[in-house]
Amino acid sequence: MLFDESRPLQFQDALPDKVDVVVIGAGVAGICTAYYLAKAGTSVLVCDKGRVAGEQSSRNWGWIRQQGRDPDELPLVMEANQLWEEISGELDEDIGFKRTGVLFTATNQDEMAELESWLKVADQHQLDTRLLSAQEVGDVLQGAPDTFVGGIYTPSDAKAEPFKTVPSLARRANQMGVIIRENCAVRNVLTQGGEVRGVVTEHGEVEAQAVVCAGGAWTSRFLGNLGIDLPQLAVRATVVRTAQAPDVLAGAATAGHLGIRRRQDGGYTIATAATHDHYIGRDSFKYYSQFQPARNVGSMAIDLRFGDGLIGRLTQAKHWKDDEVSPFEKVRMLNPDPSPKAVRLINEGLERYVPALAGIKIEQSWAGMIDATPDVVPVLDAMPNLPDLYVATGLSGHGFGIGPAVGKIMADMVLGNSIKHNLDRFRFSRFKDGSPIRPGPGL
Repeated sequence: MLFDESRPLQFQDALPDKVDVVVIGAGVAGICTAYYLAKAGTSVLVCDKGRVAGEQSSRNWGWIRQQGRDPDELPLVMEANQLWEEISGELDEDIGFKRTGVLFTATNQDEMAELESWLKVADQHQLDTRLLSAQEVGDVLQGAPDTFVGGIYTPSDAKAEPFKTVPSLARRANQMGVIIRENCAVRNVLTQGGEVRGVVTEHGEVEAQAVVCAGGAWTSRFLGNLGIDLPQLAVRATVVRTAQAPDVLAGAATAGHLGIRRRQDGGYTIATAATHDHYIGRDSFKYYSQFQPARNVGSMAIDLRFGDGLIGRLTQAKHWKDDEVSPFEKVRMLNPDPSPKAVRLINEGLERYVPALAGIKIEQSWAGMIDATPDVVPVLDAMPNLPDLYVATGLSGHGFGIGPAVGKIMADMVLGNSIKHNLDRFRFSRFKDGSPIRPGPGL
């Protein structure tokens, strides 16, 4: 798996003069939006400054998880779970979609009580989550030590292979007529009389009636050039891939601070919640107070880092002109080095929580930048002063699992169709209208 710009370009369609909709960003949200717009007969151009799924959409855990979600987000994730199954049947390639369940374990009674409390949310939505005893945990995560006192399990939760999934869906969308162009940064949105009339890319202008910005960790930067202030920060998360290993887990599970998923290739994708990194920059100070409530929720540990080009991040240009090289052309892909601390904690965690996998060879480690909002749920909305500019961002580490529902919602929003979900929680204005910051559950 290649996670840098050495990956060959796959999509180099000619830049059109005009389309109905331009989608900025070829991650899971952008590709799913284009896919559902194409299904509705809409002409679409997808532009990405780097590669399709070049950043977090190919670097995530591969969980399609309903369990433990924010109550407002859960209906979207439940729909996405169904849509992933439909999509997997429509693709010519095997993306590894399987309903193999997700297990959350508890190492003490306080953690168990927190898991039990989420059952009320599951019951409200008729989700098939159930409590497991310590012995039943061992049936799902085989060879689990006495460390676990119990857990909760959702059999309908699923998994897929991220590195395969989004590029495969992009190829399908391309076959349906979606124009996709990699290494084609969008510099700005063209407007006239308060309405969108297209975009300026590094390769020229394209007329369009609407624009969907699904730029992941880059969205706040892009919108800032338009005078739109969106609180968003990026957090580095490290993941490893093991060699082929004993079959102790069919699906995905938490084990202490670890997240583990069985892969198609016979190994495991493993990550840790015990350490994540946020690199201090200008926006860290700007949005500090808004992100404080989220730092006190859940088990994710975030370390603040002051290195890695601090001066450059503090002094980088906030605005650029249409004929100037944009920040998106200067950095085609966020490709951070994996954290040695995270890799060490993963190895130590396996010894403690999954001894059957202790000492297993790590074939590859990588890192990605998770785009987070202050309340750890997305923004899915039209911009108030530019209603034909739509934003789908801040998926906060949930993007892969929820992606198809986000794409369908954004497509319906652009087309003016009715949307069956209540999107009030995901409105852009919640960060500006005095609403309290309410982070989702820390499961």
